[in-house]
Amino acid sequence: MLHKVLRFAVAALAAFWLPAQAFAAELVMFERAGCTWCARFDAEIAPVYAKTDEGRALPLRRVDRDKPLPDDLAAIDPGAFTPTFVVVDQGREIGRIRGYPGDTFFFGLLGRILIAAPALQARS
Repeated sequence: MLHKVLRFAVAALAAFWLPAQAFAAELVMFERAGCTWCARFDAEIAPVYAKTDEGRALPLRRVDRDKPLPDDLAAIDPGAFTPTFVVVDQGREIGRIRGYPGDTFFFGLLGRILIAAPALQARS
């Protein structure tokens, strides 16, 4: 019993002291300059994304495909095409959307990823 209490205390302290980003799920958008579909996403989705349920559950993080990947995304394959959207949770890929299929399909596909990931549902 004491062992469980100590584990809980350590986890609680780690959650308090470590940056929130280390534990947060996010939607990583791999993009590059001049990408027509990235621009379309920027026009149709980007202005409202953070205000949606999906945006609150999975904050959008943009990564330039033509620059070195950040260390925390080293295990994630950004794919060859832009945009590529990857749902990442604790450094692991949960699902991805290749390309930008338009606003209706984008939210539908993202919703399917969320439904398939019970751990993400429990946090939202």
